[in-house]
Amino acid sequence: MIQINKGGKKHYSFELKTQSGHTLLRSVVFKNKEEIQQTVKDLNTANTNAIRFERKTNHEGLFLFGIKNSSGQLIGHSPYYTSEAGLENGIKNLQKRINSMTNLGEL
Repeated sequence: MIQINKGGKKHYSFELKTQSGHTLLRSVVFKNKEEIQQTVKDLNTANTNAIRFERKTNHEGLFLFGIKNSSGQLIGHSPYYTSEAGLENGIKNLQKRINSMTNLGEL
């Protein structure tokens, strides 16, 4: 499930969630609805191998990943994970979720 959030007059973001409602990915802020719709649509048509994952550790030792599109632009980030194995599992779950969803671009 994709949840679109509108903040302020022209700020949009989305969350990609599991079927049970847990957040897998939070997007960066987009300036307009067309930009966010195109990004979500691109997720639907993207080969998940073309999506790049950037693994990071914060100053508290928690793990997270960023996701970049084929142009190298950051489009979102994960919630924090307490282990590296959890991080890798989160990436796999996100890839499976993207591959299982249809009509992501129809918001």
